[in-house]
Amino acid sequence: MHEIEPHYNWLQYYDSSIDERSPFHGKEYNYDLYTDTIYGYYIDPAWDSFGSETLYIKILYADYNLGFTVLEFIGEWNDTLYNDIMTLKRNVIELMLAEGVNKFIIIGESIFNFHGSDDSYYEEWFDEVEDGWIAAVNFPEFIQQEFKKYHLDSYINMGGTLQIPQWRTLVPIRFFELVNALIQRRLS
Repeated sequence: MHEIEPHYNWLQYYDSSIDERSPFHGKEYNYDLYTDTIYGYYIDPAWDSFGSETLYIKILYADYNLGFTVLEFIGEWNDTLYNDIMTLKRNVIELMLAEGVNKFIIIGESIFNFHGSDDSYYEEWFDEVEDGWIAAVNFPEFIQQEFKKYHLDSYINMGGTLQIPQWRTLVPIRFFELVNALIQRRLS
């Protein structure tokens, strides 16, 4: 797992550690020291902890004028034991909502497992984006099925055209425009 890095090609466009509005503003990275683990397996030092024991995040991009962010995840999303959605909601999402972000693109290709619970925090997040949306891009099929089992697809757009394997080849604004167009098409 230590070889799985968050997408780094967009660092030329955005760095959450120097964004004063980011929950990770001021974080200093030591790329030579591996300290964070998921179930005893070290992960790349570029991932950020938001308070979960098994799930880590990277804010790949945020545009406060357009009101969107791209968040990449690694690990096990565990609402059953650790209530990861509550921790994510309180420590990252609410801070970004307060800065005017209401469109969330969450990249899930490095989520290895999901354990659901109730949907109250997902519903709360959905209600708070108002005229925005939440889009899950490249979540593995079995994770999507687990999300659907807990009716989270009522709040998060996923699957179908949101499986975008070439997303890394796009610049952040183009990626947002693509996802936004796909969401608007679904809403029409």
